[in-house]
Amino acid sequence: MSRSARIRLFWATAVVFAAVYTLACTGLPHFGTAVHPYGTRAVATSLRQRTANVVSSVNFDQRALDTLGEESILFASVLGTLVLLRRARDERVGPPQAGRVLPSTRLLGLVMVPITLLTGVYIVAHGQLSPGGGFQGGVILATGLHMAYVAADYRVLKRIRPLAVLDLADALGAGAFVALGFAGLIAGGAYLQNVLPLGTFGQLSSGGLVPLLNAAVGVEVGSGIIVLLASFLDQAVEVRPARNSGSGGGT
Repeated sequence: MSRSARIRLFWATAVVFAAVYTLACTGLPHFGTAVHPYGTRAVATSLRQRTANVVSSVNFDQRALDTLGEESILFASVLGTLVLLRRARDERVGPPQAGRVLPSTRLLGLVMVPITLLTGVYIVAHGQLSPGGGFQGGVILATGLHMAYVAADYRVLKRIRPLAVLDLADALGAGAFVALGFAGLIAGGAYLQNVLPLGTFGQLSSGGLVPLLNAAVGVEVGSGIIVLLASFLDQAVEVRPARNSGSGGGT
């Protein structure tokens, strides 16, 4: 296909898309009205599925397939960063330098590490009941681990950061979300359909598939962010240009 033909095809497709998109937008409810059918349906479905947190019901039940795409984007981003920031041939690893930390900062950091980690676990586990969930709780979990970097130094963070385990956990969390979707197919429904027992409204075990998907996302997000930050921190703290003893003059 010639360049002019590709341009004509692009503009023809763009015009059709713009027209269809405009027609679709005209059928949407107006902003600021007292009646909002999508919100009403989301709340009713959340109550029917016994998921107290409507946002989690939307993310992990009514549009779980979209959430699978969002989780996959994060997983692909972490994987791409690992590939791009891998150590090159002209780089070497040097020991990280110890930094000075104020006693007050050290004390506050040590106190906040277990509190932050516990908060992250709570946010993930209660995502179907209260505001939060796997994405928010995973970020808090990753933050809790890096409090050790703030309270001490990079060497302490490396000792308590099992990167090999976290690499595996990142992949397992992403894979678990995909695998849980087959429960609907096995039960004769759709992929990622919430077919598990819904439990009692307001209880930790309520929501059917929602708490399991929340947990998978929490593991994937928490592990992925730690692995992602590890790549950048390694580059900033440990990786140095290799000495080129064979180079000639120059500046």
